[in-house]
This record gives sequence, structure tokens and C-alpha cells, in this order.
Amino acid sequence: MNTLPNIHTQFSEWYLEVISKAELSDNAPVKGCIVIRPYGYALWENIQKVLDKKIKDTGHSNAAFPLLIPQSFLQKEAQHVAGFSPELAVVTHAGGKELEEPLVVRPTSETIIHYMFAKWLRSWRDLPIKINQWCSVVRWEMRTRPFLRTTEFWWQEGHTAHETAEEAREEVATMLNAYVDLVENYLAIPVVAGTKSDTERFAGADLTCTIEGLMQDGKALQMGTSHMISQSFAKAFDMKFQDRQGNQAYPYLTSWGVTTRLIGAIIMVHGDQKGLVLPPAIAPLQIVIIPIIKAATKELVLQKVQQLYQELSQEFRVIIDADESETPGAKFYRWELKGVPLRIEIGARDIEQQQVVISSRVHGTKSMCKNNVLQEFIREQLSTIQKDMLEKARERRASMWHIREKLEDFKDLLEQHGGFYQTGWCRSIECEDAIKSHKATIRCVLTVHTQKHCCNCNQESPGDILIAKAY
Repeated sequence: MNTLPNIHTQFSEWYLEVISKAELSDNAPVKGCIVIRPYGYALWENIQKVLDKKIKDTGHSNAAFPLLIPQSFLQKEAQHVAGFSPELAVVTHAGGKELEEPLVVRPTSETIIHYMFAKWLRSWRDLPIKINQWCSVVRWEMRTRPFLRTTEFWWQEGHTAHETAEEAREEVATMLNAYVDLVENYLAIPVVAGTKSDTERFAGADLTCTIEGLMQDGKALQMGTSHMISQSFAKAFDMKFQDRQGNQAYPYLTSWGVTTRLIGAIIMVHGDQKGLVLPPAIAPLQIVIIPIIKAATKELVLQKVQQLYQELSQEFRVIIDADESETPGAKFYRWELKGVPLRIEIGARDIEQQQVVISSRVHGTKSMCKNNVLQEFIREQLSTIQKDMLEKARERRASMWHIREKLEDFKDLLEQHGGFYQTGWCRSIECEDAIKSHKATIRCVLTVHTQKHCCNCNQESPGDILIAKAY
């Protein structure tokens, strides 16, 4: 059987091999683009289902906006166009003719959505406007890696307009908390929430809030962001409304999003030397049933397997692997590689004893379970696996989270081994640049204040920051 590169010494190679062999994605003919294969897309769909419900439960509605945006729209907001200009893909010809105005393939949809908000908004009674879009966007990346950074990627982008700054701030916090709940309680990945430094915030935003995860190789990954756009885009698009006093006012805007990067995070946080390890809450398949077939009892076993499938598929995501061209061992290997949480084996002897054999992908254990308590046992197993995956990831992160005072004392550890480094910062760009010189960035500004001095210049620190190397 094929073996994977060593996860501890060849993490990048391991990551790419897992994606390929588990059939999550494949390279597309356009450089930097991927084709998300059915197994990978089923994973994204399960994430979508959870998040889409959260989005709707908090009063937002889904809509669809054009892929192509007039180039002049991006030029209306100076910081926005400056932030995205190196990554833009621009259409200059269509229908055999040069276009009068070039069209940008959306890198994000603030401009086109805010153009429409300006058309729809007249009075304070029209607020809030709370829109979400599921789509793909294009950013011309120089260095790409499947799911983590691709030229085209899939995401949701929420955009809202509010009467007051306080309402907009509440929106930013609400959606960031929704992302925390999604990532921790469904993806089983612990995250830390904070705000980005001024140099790292979204182009055109007044404030960017983020959730950051730590991968097994010690690098951080930005898992989701929620932005306080404030009024800059509203003014750029002349988005006005009549307020409660009868005066003309500008609304306060927000935007927020997560991407298929979450799939990359699941791979890198939970995977092992056998391949994927998927949280039951979002796994495309929660159970694989493998019949142990012998010629004399083949029909009996296959009949029982079908009966079992019919019973379990009412509650769980289940598949049968009855391929007779492969040995049970080869099937075990394949479904372990694909990260299916539970494997059920059943043969003639198990039928006689009215039981099945259940193996846990996470715990590596085998259990005999009687048929009359099987569904309850599976329910408990999946719940335990989900909790244990989050706890294991928390323990690993804790072992790689360091509190340090001086950059000089931890810079070598940071460069060589990675991890989170909690320290102080004076908020100067010069000291932030000193951190970047060690191939790391300020992942977020924390809400705690344990470090009194900047890690670089020793001036007063208003609060702690988290430093890490990042994808």
C-alpha cells in the first residue's frame, strides 16, 4: 500500500498527498486553481449547512450578485483599490471587442453590493439591511496551496448596513461569535478571537476582527474575519438615508466571511499518519460498513449489511463498501485515509452472535456491540469522538502557546519551531516590522493585558498580542 510522507518532518508534502489520495481536490488547468472533488465538496456542503442556518437565524437573507464589477467601482474607495490592485483579474475584451470600461472579476463584493444598497436605501425604516452571498471570488495569488490559498476560492460574504455605529459593532461581534461556534463545536478546532493590527486589517475597514487557529506544524491560520467598514464605503457610493430627525445620514457598514480554507484547517489540525481525521459533525460519511465475505455465507452477510444500512441511514451518513476486488485490509486503509469516524465490520459469526465490530478512527479502538443497542452506541461514539477531537487539539495548542517578554529571547524558537507567542507591543509600525523580520506576523491583538512592555522596544504595551508564523 502507498504510504504518506512523514507528518512530523514533511508536513507540506503530507498535506498535499492527503488531499490527493483522499480525493478532496485536484489541480485545475489554470495555474493556482483547483477542482473540488465530490468528497471535498460534500465536506464544504456540510459546513455550509451549519453556517447558513446560523446566518439565517441571525436575521440575514441570501442573495446573489454579479461576478463582474466595473473597474471604476473599486476606484471609489482608495484604501480598497490599493489593497486589492495587485491581486485583480481584469476583463478588457468581450464579444470580440474591447470593452469601454474594463470589468474586474470580483475579489470581494463590497463595491457592487454597496452600489445596490445605495439604490435600495431611502429611510431609517429600511435599516438594517442584512445580506449574505455564497459564491467564489478570484485573487491572483503568486504562491498557491490547495484550500489554503488559491486563485479562485469559495466562501460566504456577509454585508450589512445599520442605522448606528453601536448596531454595526454588535453585528461584527455577533458574526465573529457565530464563526467561533462553527469552528470549535463543529470543526473541533480551538480558535482565539481578537482584532487585527492596522497594517493587517481589511482594505477600507476601520476594524477587522479575526479568529486564529494553530496548525500541527506550529503555523497559524486565519479562520474567519468580521469587519467594521463604518462609513467609508457609504460615502464613496453616496449611500444616504433620512434619519429619525429628518436629516440625511450615512449608514454604518460591516462585512464578514469564511472560506474553503476551513477544509485546509481540518486537514492540518486533525490529520495523522494514516490521513484525514474528520469531525463527525461535518464528515461527509460518519460510518462505513464493510462486510467480511466468505463464499459460503456471502448472501447472508450482504443481506444483513443492507438491512443494517437501511436502519442506520435514517440517522447517520453511511456507506457500504462491498467491493469484492479488494481485501478488507485495503478497504480499512482507504476509509481510514478518508477520515471516516466509525467503521463497522460484519461477518457470518457476528450475525450468529447478533453483534457487529465497530472501530473508531480517532481512538484506534475496536468494540463489539450488540445489534439491539447499536444506534445508541453509535450516537455516543460520535459524540465522544467530536468532543475528544476538540480536546486533543486544545491540548496540542496549549503545548505550543508561549508567553514571552522579549522578542530577542524567543525569535529563534519562533522561526525554527513556530507556535503562538503571547507578548506585549507598543502599537508602533517599527516594532511590528521588527516582528515581521523574523518571518512572523501579529495574528491578533488580544483583550488581555498581562505584558506591560513592548517585546521589541520596551515601551509601554496597551495590551497583549499573539505572534506566529502563518499560512
